[in-house]
Amino acid sequence: MLELDDVQVGYGRSTVLHGVSVAVPADGVAAVLGHNGAGKSTLLRTAIGLLGPRRGTVRLDGADITGLAPHQRVARGLAYVPQGQQCFPHLTTAENLQLVADGRRRGRAVTAEVLDLFPALATLRNRRAGLLSGGQRQQLAIARALLTEPRILLLDEPTEGIQPSLVAEIERTILAVAGRGGVSVLLVEQHIGFALTAAERYYVLAAGRVTATGTGGADARTAVRRALTV
Repeated sequence: MLELDDVQVGYGRSTVLHGVSVAVPADGVAAVLGHNGAGKSTLLRTAIGLLGPRRGTVRLDGADITGLAPHQRVARGLAYVPQGQQCFPHLTTAENLQLVADGRRRGRAVTAEVLDLFPALATLRNRRAGLLSGGQRQQLAIARALLTEPRILLLDEPTEGIQPSLVAEIERTILAVAGRGGVSVLLVEQHIGFALTAAERYYVLAAGRVTATGTGGADARTAVRRALTV
């Protein structure tokens, strides 16, 4: 479905990704793991179009989208949730959701579906987003992305810095989104256990190169940990 093929990406004179290839399965999850500075966020920014590769191709359903702007990729079904629990802090939870839902044909119906996935947000509809906990803001960021009814959801460290009780809830939601069909996920994640539970395929990045790849599942943990210690 979504493929990044032999992409080389950099900032200025520095090269961050050196010929990286990653494929996201249809209605499934691909996980990208690696230490800080490995190039994981750069990979997602390339997938959504915020960075253009110096070499290589980005394809969606076999079509070359390398030259498309971010908003054009969003129109084709990509949604991106960057690090940092991003939201509009002075607006309420409901207003944050409404900004995305307004003008969409199924805006009201999809909002109800999203709130079913994140029941905590329903009880916080009238609270300003800036007063939510980090975990609640992350739920809100993912919920806003889902309101666009994406075919592919790009998630950058969705559980980073989140209290354990909410980490479990976010993990359950991501698994539910991927499991209901129609949505694929490219997941950048530090929690190896969760990433491998969710993913059909994993990729380990080190210094901007894929150093290991394989099928997800609990049996892959040893191989991933070994790759991360090299």
